[in-house]
Amino acid sequence: MGSLCQFVSYSLAGSIVLSLVACSAGQNPSQDSAAKPAQTVEAPRIAPAIAPAPMTTRMAAPAAREYAYLPQPEASREQYQRLAANPVQSAAEAPVSTFSIDVDTGSYANVRRFLNEGRLPPAEAVRLEELVNYFPYAYPLPTGSTPFGVGTELAVTPWNSQSRLLRIAIKASDMQVAQLPAANLVFLVDVSGSMDRPDGLPLVQSTLKLLVDQLRTQDRVSLVIYAGDSSVVLEPTAGSQKAQIRAAIEQLRAGGSTAGESAIQLAYQQAQQGFIKGGINRILLATDGDFNVGISDFESLKALAADKRKTGISLTTLGFGTGNYNEQLMEQLADAGDGNYAYIDSLREARKVLVEQLSSTLATVARDVKIQVEFNPAQVSEYRLLGYENRTLNREDFANDKVDAGDIGAGHSVTALYEIVPVGNPGWLEPLRYRQAPSSTTGSGELAWLRIRYKAPERNDSRLLETAIEAPASITPIAKASEDLRFAAAVAAFAQQLSGGRYTGRFDWAATEALARGSRGEDPFGLRSEFVQLVELAQSLQTGDSRTPGAE
Repeated sequence: MGSLCQFVSYSLAGSIVLSLVACSAGQNPSQDSAAKPAQTVEAPRIAPAIAPAPMTTRMAAPAAREYAYLPQPEASREQYQRLAANPVQSAAEAPVSTFSIDVDTGSYANVRRFLNEGRLPPAEAVRLEELVNYFPYAYPLPTGSTPFGVGTELAVTPWNSQSRLLRIAIKASDMQVAQLPAANLVFLVDVSGSMDRPDGLPLVQSTLKLLVDQLRTQDRVSLVIYAGDSSVVLEPTAGSQKAQIRAAIEQLRAGGSTAGESAIQLAYQQAQQGFIKGGINRILLATDGDFNVGISDFESLKALAADKRKTGISLTTLGFGTGNYNEQLMEQLADAGDGNYAYIDSLREARKVLVEQLSSTLATVARDVKIQVEFNPAQVSEYRLLGYENRTLNREDFANDKVDAGDIGAGHSVTALYEIVPVGNPGWLEPLRYRQAPSSTTGSGELAWLRIRYKAPERNDSRLLETAIEAPASITPIAKASEDLRFAAAVAAFAQQLSGGRYTGRFDWAATEALARGSRGEDPFGLRSEFVQLVELAQSLQTGDSRTPGAE
């Protein structure tokens, strides 16, 4: 009997507890929702503007972080630049293609972030050249006084047997950190409320401390922060004072609105104060780009960075965060400020950018680098440039030294890919009825003429390199091409597939994965193997509509 009474008492008590829990949950549903992340392995704060991936992707992408699937608002406030793909050109009508080089890699890391969260990126977040240039390649090193080496290669296009893939490769000599000129660096850190999340300010702090470890006695560092207003946390301080610099970074806290323009002005003042003649003078802006106080319109901020670069101070942007990330501003601010742009989605990426590739991030070996290719209509009927949509230049801009272009850092590899159609092969364009066939025999054995203009870091007048790209005696199948060309082709195919696959035809995700897997090579840092996994993730996400909606 006592046991029965005890059982009844426990049952009654349990019922009361369950009733109270149910009542509490009904009165305050947000409290229950807020508790969910704490039950997962990771407990990051949920970005407020990331759309959930469909449940169908959970089994397909086991590496995705759990919080990516929790209920979130439908629309994202992330901002990207919408650009149409480069058009197909007739070599007889428009034989000259001109563009500025690009060494940014932010698009790749950002695309990886989307895929690891179980969602396809918006098409406008995919910039083909930044995906291709993310990887190191064994390109020819410079000879003589030229600061970079140049090489070309041609093979059958993997996704189109009627066309050829032409690769133009540029490689700058690497420079050890000890060989770098003295550096005057200004850390400009966004501590506004939008950075109050694990992938915001805490990741910024860890990232900057990695760079502090690389500082030398001759280097100087300043720290400027901004939220509702801006302030100097650390005046120019010698790199030997690492403990003092780390302490200044560690005490940062996030909160408030974002006064980006006044902070950039203050950062340039600090850079001027610690200016090192003949050294590296650079601002490193770490933010999600969500400026909302002061000059926040796009063109004004670009004009500010472009004006300040004339003083010899460059601007590198390091993007952080999700949901409200302004990628368009970050990429083009770096371009206007003669710097480079990287997106930091993890501490591993931070190490890649600021430790393993510190020389290329900080030291410029060639400025305003422009590429111009003149195709021979006797050999090439049609062509299209893959990527570089926001780097195209007018033909007359090539010889105009007042027109800004991209810079190459120590150790940088730059890849440009053209898909070309040989004369006699079917292309994309309908033939013209009244167009006459090319009659000139000048350079008949040449496929194209390559011109590269660049400025030495200390000069304002450009130098010109010219070389012929010879037509091959035989056709090289993609399987016989170099590992670097095959891998670059796989990345280019992947970028096009993420953007809709207009030109890749029946060359599907599985074909891209196989091409990449077979061209990984030694892969000492595991970057190519990681890419293969991303292709597999993207393929699995095709089972449902998991593309992020609402990106501007």
